[in-house]
Amino acid sequence: MFDLDQFIADCRVAISENSAPKAVREVLSRAIADPQGVLGRFAPLKPGVHRLYRSSDLTILNVVWPPFMTIMPHDHRMWAVIGMYSGCEDNIFWRRVGEPGHTRIETAGARALRVGDVETLGRDIVHSVTNPIPRATGAIHLYGGDFYAGGRREWDPETLIEREYDYEEHARLFAEASARFAPAS
Repeated sequence: MFDLDQFIADCRVAISENSAPKAVREVLSRAIADPQGVLGRFAPLKPGVHRLYRSSDLTILNVVWPPFMTIMPHDHRMWAVIGMYSGCEDNIFWRRVGEPGHTRIETAGARALRVGDVETLGRDIVHSVTNPIPRATGAIHLYGGDFYAGGRREWDPETLIEREYDYEEHARLFAEASARFAPAS
């Protein structure tokens, strides 16, 4: 079974190395090599962004995407490593065009992540995410900084115009997507 305390300790050691994203990726890859063990730690999957650890140089989240949920393009302003332990996460990568602070974006690539996949994102990556399947998807997300410190940006999904990242809006989107697929009582 996935030992969260040991995982956090291993990540803390890894970020102290010069090649932090690479070292953290190795820690996450080892954990995700046993996806059933990770799933067993977090089952049943409850959609949302669940904070597992937060400091100024590392944030660890358990992100559980509701069925068919899509989140608008956004950046992190820090490196990130994503490891899939359940389901699917389809990422579209975007390229900024225009003047800083008033950029639009255009598509630049895509990557479909499945159970056992681990992906590293650079600090300047802009991506949108979709769970393309009819059940919850689980992934561990590691960030090389305080994910909640602010300064992040997002792009309107219709106009692709840049704006400030809205944490409350993202929480609302997760709640709405979760409610659409909640069992009737």
